Amino acid sequence: MLFTQRKSEDDTVVEMIASALRRDISFGGLRPDEKLKIETLSQRYGGSNHSIRESLRMLAAEGIVEATNQRGFRVTSATDSDKQDILFMRIEIEKLALRRALLHGHVEWEAAIIAAHHRLAHADKKILVDPDDSSALHWDEECRFFFSTILSACDSNRLVETAFRYYDQSRRFRLTLLREGRVDFSKRGVRQKALKNALIAREEEAVLQLHEEDIRADML
Repeated sequence: MLFTQRKSEDDTVVEMIASALRRDISFGGLRPDEKLKIETLSQRYGGSNHSIRESLRMLAAEGIVEATNQRGFRVTSATDSDKQDILFMRIEIEKLALRRALLHGHVEWEAAIIAAHHRLAHADKKILVDPDDSSALHWDEECRFFFSTILSACDSNRLVETAFRYYDQSRRFRLTLLREGRVDFSKRGVRQKALKNALIAREEEAVLQLHEEDIRADML
């Protein structure tokens, strides 16, 4: 059929490389402002020069990578000004998305929140006991899953996509805090349990306040 949306093998390779690059940028393997050379990345991640270039264009659309005037690429900067701007965008966009989720969410959404919170709390405990790279990656994935779950009832794909754009831009700040041992897991656990309960009870004011506190704790 003319308009069938099937992924080609090339598309899959591009997405896999983009995922690996996204992870390495978030975890600091590729540093802010670092120049990204196509040939070097091809040797490091595999794939053709075309696949690497398409992956970088995908990440540029997400704001994680920047295209330079000379048609090359570099990792987006991570200055304090960048951090404050991303923080502002996350707070404003996620407040709007959460208001809509509270309005449209049904009992299945509530059940999903409970399950996602349980998974996240387990990941918190695991990384405290065994803080290696594997646990950090698992913890980061569970943070993203919980975020995805609470916004899933938003009923606006474009709003959720925008929220994810800035969430992904903020990941490296949270992971820096983790590497430096500056995540307060005790306060985090209390805050996220309270957020879960407020979401299920549809207490909008408490949800927005607790979620903003969570965003700030992720980045500052």
